[in-house]
Amino acid sequence: MLYYYAYTGHKVGLDRMKRAAALLKKLEAEGIENRLLVNDFRAGLAARDFGVSDSVTMETVQDIDAIASIGDIVIIDSPEDHRGRLQKYCSEYKAVFRFAQHEQDRVCFDETIIKTSCEDDNCINAVIVDDTYFEETKKEERILFFLNDADYDKTILNNANFFKAFDMELLLGNYFFVKYEDDLAKLFSVLHEPEEYTDLIKRSSHIITASAQTALEAKASGAKVIYLDLEADDLYPAELLKMYGIDIVKGFDTGLVGKYLKEEQASPEKNIEPFDIHKIKSMF
Repeated sequence: MLYYYAYTGHKVGLDRMKRAAALLKKLEAEGIENRLLVNDFRAGLAARDFGVSDSVTMETVQDIDAIASIGDIVIIDSPEDHRGRLQKYCSEYKAVFRFAQHEQDRVCFDETIIKTSCEDDNCINAVIVDDTYFEETKKEERILFFLNDADYDKTILNNANFFKAFDMELLLGNYFFVKYEDDLAKLFSVLHEPEEYTDLIKRSSHIITASAQTALEAKASGAKVIYLDLEADDLYPAELLKMYGIDIVKGFDTGLVGKYLKEEQASPEKNIEPFDIHKIKSMF
């Protein structure tokens, strides 16, 4: 059995779950039995919209051994302090994979690290986007804004003047409260439900987001993409997104966003490619 633990929650959103879903579906297609582990029940429900029906809710990364058994395979995508558990996992499980939390992150024990640039044998070079976003899809003209699945600090509402300057449609996050949605309706021409996520990312012509995962998915689908760098911990660095031809804006800069919306998107230095699942399978 393969277990994939993705750190999720109402303060951090569901980006790691989306990355997990992309990998787990590929592994299942290869005949590898797997199960998603999340630390929030709602994340498990949302995962069904991304093609993952089997999930288990747990407290932290330290609880993986309450589910997994000796000889299993484990993938960890979490910034949490493992408090020594990682060494135990590496000694007990057939293989352990861990997503790097920054570019300087290195292998700690015998795990295989997954990051965007690799320098040694215990490393897999990977930018992971669900295959569905590479399918050719007819675009609908709209400027879609998606902050993240969480807006615990009411970032959107606190930047109301920015959104009043544009005619945007909002894709709501899974962790947005109903009362908050009522306030947001005053800033956007249309509000879309979280269940529409995949279809909207594939079909929207222009997408503005503060999620690096969403930016890559939108770019793979052929949209014109603007990434708002809010200096929060994100799955991929802004410098990498820029290499894929995604426009980068620091904060809520009305003038620069307006400029990028009118201009042609810069040619990418490299293209996003579907992830080769055999890079992971070969390490089992």
